[in-house]
Amino acid sequence: MTLKVRVIAPDRTVWDSSADEVILPSTTGQLGILSGHAPLLTALDTGVMRVRPGKNWVAIALMGGFAEVEENEVTILVNGAEKGDTIDKEAARTAYAEAEARLQKADSGSGQEKIQAKQAFKRARARFQAAGGMI
Repeated sequence: MTLKVRVIAPDRTVWDSSADEVILPSTTGQLGILSGHAPLLTALDTGVMRVRPGKNWVAIALMGGFAEVEENEVTILVNGAEKGDTIDKEAARTAYAEAEARLQKADSGSGQEKIQAKQAFKRARARFQAAGGMI
């Protein structure tokens, strides 16, 4: 038995297909979903979702949102999402390095600056990981 998985961003549906397994970046840690999973509603952190539609895994960068699991259907509503194979790896690496430098610099700045730098860093890291730049 398989899961029906949908990843929906405000501007488009990023994934709408069956999968054997899903790993989600919940706010409390990684969350694995297999067929027959108990009903669940969880908040998602900015990070990488992994979907296994067959033998190979597909990485999708998620920018926070919510996931609902019910009757072998996984519905993921997010603020933004990109499939890893559509992300330019070198551009993601550059953005990650810049976000990391900004985060280090923000440690001496205001609270608002730290929060914004941390969010930018998490987004850049998720994109770079999904593109295959980091494990």
